[in-house]
Amino acid sequence: MKSRYSMLQKKKRKWPYIVSGSILGVLIVAVVGWIWWNDWDIDKSIAALGISLKTEESVPVEEKPVEEPVEEEPVVETPTVVEPEVDMSGAKGYVGNETLPAEPTYVEGILIASKKYPLPSTYAPGESKEARAAFEEMAAEAKLSGYELVAFSTYRSFEYQTTLYEKYVSNDGQEAADRYSARPGYSEHQTGLAFDIGEKHFEQHFARESFGETEAGKWVAANAYKYGFIMRYPNGKEKITGYMYEPWHFRYVGKELAPKVFEAGITLEEYFNL
Repeated sequence: MKSRYSMLQKKKRKWPYIVSGSILGVLIVAVVGWIWWNDWDIDKSIAALGISLKTEESVPVEEKPVEEPVEEEPVVETPTVVEPEVDMSGAKGYVGNETLPAEPTYVEGILIASKKYPLPSTYAPGESKEARAAFEEMAAEAKLSGYELVAFSTYRSFEYQTTLYEKYVSNDGQEAADRYSARPGYSEHQTGLAFDIGEKHFEQHFARESFGETEAGKWVAANAYKYGFIMRYPNGKEKITGYMYEPWHFRYVGKELAPKVFEAGITLEEYFNL
């Protein structure tokens, strides 16, 4: 026979289930009644309770206005500036003068070597002693002003000029090479009177237009005539001389002629009307 205590314990254990079941039943009745009250419209019933079950995807997103494509301005390429054709006395001065002569050309006692007046292939005087002495005199004077001049290229034989010119043609093509290098037989260096001048310790300016912008280059340009030298290929005279600007290339013509050419501001071709 079960004790009274055991029966009481069973009643206690059942009591929470009874209460929970009663509460759940009331809630179900309440929910069903609420839905019935809203004509069985689930969305309306949920909305009435102030609950939103819409996801982020259902929330309308404010549409951005469609931007009209902006037409970009067309890119205009910078045109390549082509230098005008050089006349017969210029870079194309070789035309009609391709045959080397048997004798060199002198005008009023001055030896001429240009694209129109070539030298014999056998002409080989070596470096001019008179021109070397004049250069040393000029270099000594320049040193007093703080410039140590050097002549890094003077006499060139016909054979050496051949090798040099062919190298330039191989690197840059004949048309370009003809603007800065003479064909064999047409070089002033073969006369032994042409001196390529630079400043010691500034080899980066050797045979470069930049030499003309250095203080030493400016000094030589302004004073070389006093010692019998002229800048043979001045800036802006390519159509006349046939060669581009070479502020390092000086030609010895003597102390009597050099001042006249310098003061006139002209080239040897213009002075002699060659």
